[in-house]
Amino acid sequence: MTPRDDSDDSRWSDLERPPLNGAALRRALVRDAGLWSDVEVVARTGSTNSDLVALAADGKAEEGAVLVAEEQNAGRGRLDRQWTAPARSGLFFSVLLKPSEVPVARWGWLPLLAGVATATALSRTAGVDTALKWPNDLLVTVGGEERKTGGILAERAGSDGVVVGIGLNVTLREDELPVPTAASLALAGASVTDRDPLLRAVLRSLEQWYTDWRAADGDPSACGLQETYAAGCSTLGRTVRAELPGGESLEGEAVAVDGDGRLILATMEGVQQPVGAGDIVHLRPAGEA
Repeated sequence: MTPRDDSDDSRWSDLERPPLNGAALRRALVRDAGLWSDVEVVARTGSTNSDLVALAADGKAEEGAVLVAEEQNAGRGRLDRQWTAPARSGLFFSVLLKPSEVPVARWGWLPLLAGVATATALSRTAGVDTALKWPNDLLVTVGGEERKTGGILAERAGSDGVVVGIGLNVTLREDELPVPTAASLALAGASVTDRDPLLRAVLRSLEQWYTDWRAADGDPSACGLQETYAAGCSTLGRTVRAELPGGESLEGEAVAVDGDGRLILATMEGVQQPVGAGDIVHLRPAGEA
């Protein structure tokens, strides 16, 4: 991956939010026979996903390339929603994966895998109970209320790759949140908000889950991914509304995530309907009559 200028005259303007050290991250994460082939940290960019997709298309990024931005001014979530946050207040990064030996039909599990890996790492490293909202939101509890602290976006990169982007609010204060339903790890009472160990933990967890998934030919059941995702998915057991592409919607109880990563809704008509894409709105807490 082509090195970039990560100089920033204001890198020490907020001492509570020190910059990441790209060289130290490379020494810690890039190793022989490991997944991560390079780690680059840039001061700011529009979108790490867009940049890494472009680098892959130009043949300038190998599998395992990691691109981290201290600040994004055109970060994107699903459905081209904007993702903005103050500089160095979160983790905004993308990784390039090329699971050539896994059937393409199973690549849809990659954003769910990234969610499991991130939630696992945050629980272990920061002591924060992170729930998964299908398909790719990361939720924490603040004041007894579930709020979004992170999201995942996967995009194809040519014919043989997928770029997975992860955005995670770490130290945002209440008055810095983009919307009232957002949150940060700090607001959720995280024991660790230093972004360096958090990023290392997430990448190591992602490497382990991806390696196991790939070794199982992408079978989510064989590698334990499907079971682990279901166990951590706060959508299951709730009454939800699925807002589908094309403007249609469907309501029902979310009862399972199937082998293709789709959410299964039990509708009022007694039909089990798979949902493969769309926005999910939690209408009622799990277990509430």
